[in-house]
Amino acid sequence: MPTRIVQPELLDALPHDHPEARHNRRDLRLTNVFMGNHRWLARILRAHGRPSDPTLELGAGTGELALRLQRQGWQIDGLDVCPAPDAWPAGARWHRTDLRIFSGYGSYDVVYGNLIFHQFTADELRALGAGLQARTCLLLASEPARRRRSQWLYRLFSPLFGANHITRHDAHVSIAAGFLGDELPRLLGLDAGSWAWHCTTTWRGAYRMIAWRRATKGIPA
Repeated sequence: MPTRIVQPELLDALPHDHPEARHNRRDLRLTNVFMGNHRWLARILRAHGRPSDPTLELGAGTGELALRLQRQGWQIDGLDVCPAPDAWPAGARWHRTDLRIFSGYGSYDVVYGNLIFHQFTADELRALGAGLQARTCLLLASEPARRRRSQWLYRLFSPLFGANHITRHDAHVSIAAGFLGDELPRLLGLDAGSWAWHCTTTWRGAYRMIAWRRATKGIPA
């Protein structure tokens, strides 16, 4: 699948509390478990970040990963177009906004996102990268790897765990908008003179990026 294609996702047209949207969140939870996204992000944060680092989760959604890390002492805020989860603690900020217009990236040393970067065009990613480079020292992403095989497998197996039509459509679209190689750091406009990165893919269809400022992080590839 050589060409990256960004298309609208059906979920974006639904209210947050729509029954199909709630079912989709359940499907995404199972998808994250299978792909190991939350486990990977938590492991990399523990290995290369510090609980005291001001940290922002992009597309925080239900807040499951951030809430787990907060209980372990991490200073994590969330950003999403949806309202904050009921369990979101009063001491953590929740920015209810579109990440494309958020102006507060300069407050965060660490930024991570799970299944969020693929939703944006090359121009939007470059603008996001420009905002992140104001202060961010460590940038993590877990995204779909752009593989036609993953689309076929998801289409085959998603009915087995009851995925609804929203999830099945959006998974196909998400994989087509995913990344390979070092596409994501380059689309974000990270300067190779100032930044280093390590990008991998997994057999479960995940694309992972660790990017760090050369002057502040010594992260082995």
